[in-house]
Amino acid sequence: MSTSMSGLKLPVHTHLSLNRCNVPPHILGSLVFQRHPTALFLDGVLEFHRDLFSTLDGIATATDRAAVFMEFMRASFFLDHPEEAGSNPATQRIHREKADYLRLIRGWLFNADSREGAVLKGWVESRFGLLPRNHCGPLGDFTGANYQAYLAARTQGLYNCNALEAQVDLLYTFCQYELARRYPASTTHLTLYRGINHITEHEILARPGRNQWCLAMNNLNSFTANADRADEFGDVVLFGQVPLVKILLMPDLLPGALGNEQEYLVIGGVYQLEERSRCVRSSRP
Repeated sequence: MSTSMSGLKLPVHTHLSLNRCNVPPHILGSLVFQRHPTALFLDGVLEFHRDLFSTLDGIATATDRAAVFMEFMRASFFLDHPEEAGSNPATQRIHREKADYLRLIRGWLFNADSREGAVLKGWVESRFGLLPRNHCGPLGDFTGANYQAYLAARTQGLYNCNALEAQVDLLYTFCQYELARRYPASTTHLTLYRGINHITEHEILARPGRNQWCLAMNNLNSFTANADRADEFGDVVLFGQVPLVKILLMPDLLPGALGNEQEYLVIGGVYQLEERSRCVRSSRP
């Protein structure tokens, strides 16, 4: 990659000036961060839940660690007993006490443009400072109907919920913990694939080579490790190196809780991606 390409920055209209992690938005969203990532820590999450991760350190299998994590979530956020967190169905006009991190992820997996999708995109905006680029349509105009509808969906999704964004904070931190346990320190990226219908769905910043694109991605995106699976979701399959530190959710992170979904939820920014060769795609049996 040329020096000029490696310095490609996240456009100013796609990020906030502040966030709630250790790397500012304009850096963690840049192309150089995709190439040379550093660990991301949400403010105070690891410190506040230190006992959980100390317990996980002593558990050998990923399945057992996931079980401990999910039990910790149920206990910490009163997921089985929302009334203990202050929920009172008798006085609440809208009942959202059963909304939790698992329902949020299931909603995204069913439809990324759902109310749950709006909440997750809002979480990325709040924690990492990256603005959503699309939700049921482009969001470039902050005064437009699309953006107002996104804000309404995000607000509705968070209303009368028990610290839903804090639950996602812990989910991200647990995913990062698991990635560190499962991969050697030398592994910083995974090759992942994404199927789309048109390359113009994303903001094109540069074309470094034939079938290569530098894109300002949405602030949260679905990828897969299976190229043929990505082919089912669009006419164009893009692939590239995704930093582990930008993965919110990976397959089998929570065995049995999300079915057999094989999606990776990936935090956005600028990515250099390549279009998968059509001859490779057409060679499938």
